[in-house]
Amino acid sequence: MSQAQSGPRTVAIVGPYGSGKSTLFDALIAAAGGPARRGAAPRGSTRIAHCTFLDEPWALIDCPGSVESAYEAEAALAVADIAVVVCDPDPARVPTVAGLLRRLEEIGLPTMVFVNRIDTLNGHVRDTLAALQGITRRPLVLREVPIREGETVTGYVDVVSERAYQYRKGAASELIALPDTMRDREQEARAALVEVLADHDDALLEKVVDDIKPTPAEVFERLRLVEAEGHVTEVLLGCAERDNGVRRLWKALRHDAPAAASTAERHLVAAEGAPLVQVFRTLNAGYGGKLSWARIWRGPVKDGATLEGGRIGGMWRAVNGEMTKILEAGSGEIVALGRLEGVATGAVLGEAGDADLAFPPPPPPVYAMAITTADRKDDVRLSGALQKLVEEDPALTLRQDADLGETILAGQGELHLRASIERLANAFGVRVNTHRPRIGFRETIRKPVHQHARLKRQTGGHGQFADVTIDIAPRARGEGYQFVDKIVGGVVPRQFIPAVGEAAEEAARKGAYGYPVVDISVTLVDGGFHSVDSSDMAFRTAARMAMQEALPKADPVLLEPMHRVTVTVPNSYTATAQRLLTGRRGQILGYGEREGWSGWDDVEALVPEAELHDFIIELRSQTMGLGSYRHHFDHLAEAHGKVVQEAQKMAAG
Repeated sequence: MSQAQSGPRTVAIVGPYGSGKSTLFDALIAAAGGPARRGAAPRGSTRIAHCTFLDEPWALIDCPGSVESAYEAEAALAVADIAVVVCDPDPARVPTVAGLLRRLEEIGLPTMVFVNRIDTLNGHVRDTLAALQGITRRPLVLREVPIREGETVTGYVDVVSERAYQYRKGAASELIALPDTMRDREQEARAALVEVLADHDDALLEKVVDDIKPTPAEVFERLRLVEAEGHVTEVLLGCAERDNGVRRLWKALRHDAPAAASTAERHLVAAEGAPLVQVFRTLNAGYGGKLSWARIWRGPVKDGATLEGGRIGGMWRAVNGEMTKILEAGSGEIVALGRLEGVATGAVLGEAGDADLAFPPPPPPVYAMAITTADRKDDVRLSGALQKLVEEDPALTLRQDADLGETILAGQGELHLRASIERLANAFGVRVNTHRPRIGFRETIRKPVHQHARLKRQTGGHGQFADVTIDIAPRARGEGYQFVDKIVGGVVPRQFIPAVGEAAEEAARKGAYGYPVVDISVTLVDGGFHSVDSSDMAFRTAARMAMQEALPKADPVLLEPMHRVTVTVPNSYTATAQRLLTGRRGQILGYGEREGWSGWDDVEALVPEAELHDFIIELRSQTMGLGSYRHHFDHLAEAHGKVVQEAQKMAAG
């Protein structure tokens, strides 16, 4: 089966923000006959385009470069045939792609690296290659050696074909004679490439051992096989802004990227059977309804067909920046399916059988804001709009904090939430105000207190009377609230005891510092009643009075939530991570190499929740965007000094 018959191949273009990734996306489309568009894509957005290069169909996905939109990029990688990682030529900037390369290794996706802005390289390309090899376990093979005239890169030598080319702006590179000054460097690079390929081919290894030079055709074929199998990563050079190296990249993709059918086979998708579709992106298009971007692993799929998520209400293909309505799509295609209301991102529609179409789980949130509507009239609409927002972006989470009465929207960083809130306003018409979420402080007590309270009111007619005596005492941390009835002799009638227990528990929701009281026992030990004037209400009031008097006497203490935090960084930033954690009142528990990630460390610590709100911002700024962390509640710990003062101010409003 030819590449074209197998269906369009899908290329995910990834790279850090500012690497020129979107410029390369546009340049590839222009080189394939599309519009010559330039300019940065909207930050945090995914762009999809179909095009044809040398009579073969392709789908390109321009993935967001911001680390805060990394999950959207991961979703695209799950349905791609190959990834092109765009990176800066400066060896000092190369580590910014470390996480991407490691993730691509984990999922086994074939990968190429495009070193962009090669015209700005001041040093040697071998230094860039060495820096890249230091952050990936896959062997890197340099496909090109740059040709310089003075300080300017003017072309390249293809180390497989051993041909030299001169760059031409906006046009294909021109074949030139191989400069004599380049022969030694070209031979050195070619020998390194062949040596790597020989590790995967016995026949080629024999030629290397016997000092027999393999032909370009032999090298091309072996390179195609090992690249498609994900055993090596090709490194190509160019400048997307000047169109340098773009057609060379296209040709490398055309020759070496695996066929759509091969990728389906890698995912164990059977070649024969009913349509099989996987959704990798969801977009609520306002009045246009819901769109589910999907890859068709097994086709064809027709508009109007019924899948597990419902009946397809429209089908579109993205061509040259425009949505083109289509009636049918075949295997390998990337299409937008309309109005599949019950379908979420990652869903597999159809009979998957033994297919391995695992989708990456959303990352845990690392930044949160509490939100309220700017206009109270939008309160009713807010919930539905937020649900659609979270449906579009699984990297967002939404929760209601009943204790603090706040709606919390959490995500991957400040910019991620800012963009989400803008979309909430622009796409769904709901404007919100944001503020830092309140901290879930708690209180407890250190000593027992014996407390009596009596309610006696006479207002004409029936009065109010209730008499209660309670003992409050601390319990072990984590044992919670407990109410004990020790009334004997009927001094408090049985029908009033539940009211005492409920009122005591209600009173414990606001202690001496203004926060819920935990880990205490309240024991009703004595009391009195009046046959006419006693009631549930009277005993509730008396119980609250007793609690309000007892709690301040019981040596109250404020408790703050502590979280167990795991920070992941390259080991060159381990000391930085420890410093940042201790600077936020963190207690370092230890550190060690991250499993399966040589050169990366996990740093464990206990950190107060109050210190985590903007921790991700500082961590990323101090680690070139490479640092990440995850956390979960661990325990409550006593708070002191300034923390107590700030908590009291917060409780007072």
